Amino acid sequence: MATTTKRDYYDVLEVSKTASAEEIKKAYRKKAIQYHPDKNPGNKTAEEKFKEAAEAYEVLSDENKRSRYDQFGHAGLGGAAGGGYSGGMTMEDIFSHFGDIFGEGFGGGFSSFGGFHSGRGKQVNRGSDLRVKVKLTLKEIATGIEKKIKVKKYISCPHCKGSGAENDQSYSTCSTCRGKGHVTQTMNSIFGQMQTSAVCPNCHGEGKTITKKCTHCYGEGIVKDEEVITINIPAGVEEGMQLSVRERGNAARRGGINGDLLVVIEEELHPELIRDQQDIIYNLILTFPQAALGSTVEVPTLDGKAKIKIEPGTQPGKVLRLKNKGLPSINRYGTGDLLINVVVYVPESLTKEQKEVLSKMENAPNFQPPESIKEKIFGKFRNIFD
Repeated sequence: MATTTKRDYYDVLEVSKTASAEEIKKAYRKKAIQYHPDKNPGNKTAEEKFKEAAEAYEVLSDENKRSRYDQFGHAGLGGAAGGGYSGGMTMEDIFSHFGDIFGEGFGGGFSSFGGFHSGRGKQVNRGSDLRVKVKLTLKEIATGIEKKIKVKKYISCPHCKGSGAENDQSYSTCSTCRGKGHVTQTMNSIFGQMQTSAVCPNCHGEGKTITKKCTHCYGEGIVKDEEVITINIPAGVEEGMQLSVRERGNAARRGGINGDLLVVIEEELHPELIRDQQDIIYNLILTFPQAALGSTVEVPTLDGKAKIKIEPGTQPGKVLRLKNKGLPSINRYGTGDLLINVVVYVPESLTKEQKEVLSKMENAPNFQPPESIKEKIFGKFRNIFD
């Protein structure tokens, strides 16, 4: 299957990466007016550019999404999580989310200059977003995982199927639009005076009003319930990162588009390993004989244990590296390493015999640190203050 490369969102809106929120808003308004369907009837290229501009604005106008996009690019927006952001935005999504940015000259809801409506001219409601926290171990982060979570949320009323009416006979024809679902208005726009077809304010495009409300949801079309939702979390996510699963949030009143499920990542502390971005750190404590004589020791990794060789004369502070034993990048740009920081334990108490043995070795030439070691340690200490 052919794949397309998404353009940089800043390039789409023709703004710099340091652009303010107001500059981004103005740039989007300019692009949307330029490629609006009413100005470019039947022009598929213009329609795609209109959608592309809306997708860019959806991300760059949101502080959290923009921050993740700046850090991880398109991959940081949760596309690999089985829901993702923005991709596949419909014209209904765009007018529902951003129609009010243009003021009266752009129309409200789905009614634009020429009246863009959903199939029957209905103004589509949108449910609210839900936010949940998901705890992950480092091992789960390393491989990615599918999680099933139980969420309390609003769902479409199963009795009336989200209509809010008790039955199919619980309606009457709207007196405002006489069943058409829209009314004709004359308005002034940035293009001059234009006659538009707007969604009926009384029935919201339905062409009918409810005469008998559903006794289960009281006409709202939604009820509170629990739902088990499967979330695919990509490898390499980080503490505090937020993924979005489209349309798995609260259902909208009387039909419409569900809100999104926002998944906030929490990392569980590992008992032995420490995360440093894509690298993993392990503090290996050696005895003095192990460091002096050399040894073979076992260290923990994300997927089990690994044996490593300690060379004779290994110094405290030496860092051993196991390549590609860390965490993958969420952008899939390689894998971090396991860094083993060597610490040599000095006994806190000694027997009389042990003290005598060490005293005999204290002044031996090979027990005195060479100048090269002194310079190396001093250099490390100095770098702390640089």
